[in-house]
Amino acid sequence: MSDIKPEEKTAAEDNAEDQAWEAAKAFFDSLKTKKPRPPKPRNAVTIAVSSRTLFNMVAERKLYEDEGVEKYVAFQVEHENDPLKPGPAFPFVKALMNVNTRLRELYPDSEELFDIVLMTNNHAQVGVRLINSINHYGLTIERFCMTGGKSPIGYLKAYMTNLYLSKDSEKVTDAIEEGIAAATMFMPEKESDLSDTQLRVAFDGDAVLFSDESEIIVKKHGLDTFFEHERKFENKPLAQGPLKCFLEALGKLQRKFYAKNERMDCPIRTFLVTARSAASSGARVLKTLRSWGLEIDEALFLAGAPKGPLLQKIRPHIYFDDQMFHIEDAKELGTISAHVPYGIGQK
Repeated sequence: MSDIKPEEKTAAEDNAEDQAWEAAKAFFDSLKTKKPRPPKPRNAVTIAVSSRTLFNMVAERKLYEDEGVEKYVAFQVEHENDPLKPGPAFPFVKALMNVNTRLRELYPDSEELFDIVLMTNNHAQVGVRLINSINHYGLTIERFCMTGGKSPIGYLKAYMTNLYLSKDSEKVTDAIEEGIAAATMFMPEKESDLSDTQLRVAFDGDAVLFSDESEIIVKKHGLDTFFEHERKFENKPLAQGPLKCFLEALGKLQRKFYAKNERMDCPIRTFLVTARSAASSGARVLKTLRSWGLEIDEALFLAGAPKGPLLQKIRPHIYFDDQMFHIEDAKELGTISAHVPYGIGQK
């Protein structure tokens, strides 16, 4: 299900890989365990999260910056039996796991599931505390990538990553430049009650799902020229943005529920929250999604109004936007937000 295309392989290599996976599956199935087996990456929607997004490691990070890596590692080893507190990606990961539970009930043998990978530049010695924390909260995260101080970006394609979430904006930018959907996560300034039964994902439009083509026109020529441009090209689909493939992956899983007559009880719900005006520039957005064969469950056109209050009502597990002032507005009101550093808005 991943949109990352692996390097070209010969038929013999493909066959050898399939045989290796079948052997691994047979071995796992022979073991007596209640834990579900991780899906084959090529079939899964793979979400890579950094340790600092999954857990709140602000104090540990300060120790690392103030006293260096040796003191940091020693502290983590000393406290490895103390569970880390949840970070900004924690509710999102829990919601992914809930969707997997529903998918396994409907499709017991399917590998079209979310697969969560912990992707961190932590040293392996820190891994015990991370594992203990994951087990403490009952999270199903079996794949780890700990790179010992080196950037993990080079491994994202090898893990066939559909979405990468980090606290490090430089790594996120590097991932986007590699063609991987990615965002920098921020902790909200207050807690919100989030759904335990439905994964709720909200997206901005321009420079997130779509390219920054329209934002460039607004910045260079103003709103009137933008409205004229959108009317003129209403029937020409916008180019895709960095998060389009992730929305597409969500849509594939949603359709598995629709196929079982579960549309009204689908545990995935998507939202478009855009500053665009509906009458003046909304048709092109909706026609673009239609041309891609994608559905969005709710579309909110705000015509420049603040997004924070609407997001407060939606209560998404994650909200993606390319503009930091929208991120600040959202997290002030309790929304878990993720910045997508892409397009003219970053200049």
